[in-house]
Amino acid sequence: MSIADRRPLPAYVWFLVGAAGAVVGLLPWLVTGGRLPLQNLAANQSITAMPFVLLPFSQYFLLAIVALLVVGAAAAGIAARALAPRRPRFGTTALVGGMLVVQLVAAVQATVVTVRLLERSSRTAVYAGAVGAVIVVSLLVGLLVVLLIARSPVPGATIALSLAAVAAPSWIGTALRDIMLLASNDVVQPMLFVLRWMPAVLVGCAIAWCGFRTAGRIAAAVVSLAALWIGPAFFTGVSSAAGTRVLAPYPAEMAEYGVQVFLMALTMPEIVVPPLVVALIIGVAGSLLLARLRRGSQDPVPAT
Repeated sequence: MSIADRRPLPAYVWFLVGAAGAVVGLLPWLVTGGRLPLQNLAANQSITAMPFVLLPFSQYFLLAIVALLVVGAAAAGIAARALAPRRPRFGTTALVGGMLVVQLVAAVQATVVTVRLLERSSRTAVYAGAVGAVIVVSLLVGLLVVLLIARSPVPGATIALSLAAVAAPSWIGTALRDIMLLASNDVVQPMLFVLRWMPAVLVGCAIAWCGFRTAGRIAAAVVSLAALWIGPAFFTGVSSAAGTRVLAPYPAEMAEYGVQVFLMALTMPEIVVPPLVVALIIGVAGSLLLARLRRGSQDPVPAT
């Protein structure tokens, strides 16, 4: 690498990189048109054209909200790690600032537009507060992900990448939602197959990159597998509870139902075990292959 290639990039470039990562995260929703999902509590039920929003503010899109924000943070973090040799002073701060500006604008715009359409009632307050809480938690998780990927040692970055991997199917699925609703079963089934195994493959790749050379890296692999085990079960519980309209007026019963589904999904071997096995196989095989490639690149060239 030449001296010019090592020269730190200006802080505004890092700000733009963070903003670009956030935009990448929002792309699956934006490519669908970004129309606000139908609202059960809309004051005017005769609305024919829902307004444009930067995030799908709806109890039926909670997983999409998490994925759009967390995957965007991961994209910004990966770009920052790739550009680490050219990081200026306060470069990470500028990166996070650019990401948060875009994500906060998206969150505030979607919230304001949605709340204006809703009836004025206690049900609206509970609904808007619940979806808003999911957005806030997603922003905080995204902040953790971008910092771990951008600045932490390999074990920490591996865990953050695995968290993003668990959200990846919802991120891709957001863009494919309309296609999957309208397409034939022959088209939908291959998509579902890919989305089902995507987290296991991505977590396996993250573990392969991390390797098992130290206790910290072994611990990171274990935590990554735990995320692959717990994350999908948690998402299943949340989506099942939030998508049950009959329980909408009863938050306590909805939460209890979500916990029941979560525990059921967490303890079903036929669902839990196969992804863990696939991720572990990819992680072990990939780490051995990468170690061999590294050793090969370090071997001296024999004299001729």
